[in-house]
Amino acid sequence: MHRFYVTKEQIHNEQITITGPDVNHIKNVLRMGPGDELIICNGQGKDCYCIIELVSEKNILAKIVSIQDTGTELMANITLFQGLPKKDKMELIIQKAVELGVYEIVPVMTNRVIVKIEDDKKEKKKLERWKAIAESAAKQSRRGIIPKIHPIVSFEKALQLGSSLDFGILPYENEKGIKYTKEVMNQIGQYKSIGVYIGPEGGFDESEVIAAQNHGIKPITLGRRILRTETAGLAVLSMMMLSLEDDAN
Repeated sequence: MHRFYVTKEQIHNEQITITGPDVNHIKNVLRMGPGDELIICNGQGKDCYCIIELVSEKNILAKIVSIQDTGTELMANITLFQGLPKKDKMELIIQKAVELGVYEIVPVMTNRVIVKIEDDKKEKKKLERWKAIAESAAKQSRRGIIPKIHPIVSFEKALQLGSSLDFGILPYENEKGIKYTKEVMNQIGQYKSIGVYIGPEGGFDESEVIAAQNHGIKPITLGRRILRTETAGLAVLSMMMLSLEDDAN
C-alpha cells in the first residue's frame, strides 16, 4: 500500500487533506481515485490507514479508517551533533543517520571545521537541501517521523542543547578502553534521549573534549582504527540500535 506523510495541521478529526507535490503523484502517477486505499503517516509515529474520498486539482481528501503505531522508531530519541564535514559529506551522513533511526541532527561549527558558510543565503539553501534529504530517507526507510534538521550552531550551543538530554557520548580518537564503550552500549537502553557528538575532519581538539566532559558528556573510543567523520557517527548509531531496537520488531 502506498504511503505518504502529512503534518498534524493537515489532520482534522477523521479526515486528512493531502496537498503539494503528493497530489500530482497520487492522481497522475499512481492514478488513484475515490475508494482507493493508502497509508498516511502523521509524522508523530502513527500510520493512518485511509480511503480516498475526493480528488481535486489542489488537494486530496482521505478518510481515516484505522490508526496504528508505525513500529519503526527506536526506544530512545537520538540527537546527532555532527561537526560540519567538507563538500557533500553531510548529505550522506544525514541520509544514513535517518535510515539508522536518528531523531534529530544538529550541524555543528567546531574549532577544526574546514568548510565555511559565507552568508545566511547559502546556509539557508544548504539547510533546505538537508531537510529534503532527511524527508526522502525517512520515506524510504518507512520512519514514523521525519527527523528534524537544525540550523548550524556553535559547539558551545551544541553542548547547551545536549544538556537537556538524558545522556551524551563523544567518540574521541585519544580515548582508551573499549571495555567502557561496550558497557555504555549495553546500558544505553535505560535512557530516553541521547546525544552523540561527532567531530569534523581532524576531530575535536582537547579543549572541546574537556568542555564536553564538563557538561556531563562521556568520551568513548571506537577502537584502534581512526574513522572518518562520515563513518564515526554511523558506526555509533549502528552499535546503539542493538540496545534501542524494540524487541517486537
